[in-house]
Amino acid sequence: MKVPTENHARKTHAMKIAIASDHAGFQYKEQIKPLLASLGHEVHDFGTDSDTPVDYPAFIRPTAEAVSRGEYDRGIVLGGSGNGEAIVANKVHGIRCALCWSLDTARWSREHNDANVLAIGQRTIPVDLALEIVRIWLTTPFAGGRHAVRVERIEN
Repeated sequence: MKVPTENHARKTHAMKIAIASDHAGFQYKEQIKPLLASLGHEVHDFGTDSDTPVDYPAFIRPTAEAVSRGEYDRGIVLGGSGNGEAIVANKVHGIRCALCWSLDTARWSREHNDANVLAIGQRTIPVDLALEIVRIWLTTPFAGGRHAVRVERIEN
């Protein structure tokens, strides 16, 4: 499936990005890591290291905790559907993890929710779309304004 590419004139500063997956998101994680590096971001892989079945909280929670502590600017978590990964990440205080499956959901998660962790389901979308979602998510700024009030209410 060919995904329409947006103008990526918006540049972001180089970020430190934490990434993790379970076995069902491993293949996409391995394709996202070189994309992140090519965009100038520093990447730390919290695992897993194969498609052998694992329990996703063991990899997702440490990733979210590292973002919450400020060790990483953002995080990306992957699984089969991305649902479990988003649930685990959102249990960590200070994390706003958005499960994205389209360019619009990726854009809105940043503009409206200031999402600091992105969840993607490998079994739900094609890899080309997943890579484009990552690009959009990294380059879309938080809109602030009325959305800032809402985000503050999430945190308090």
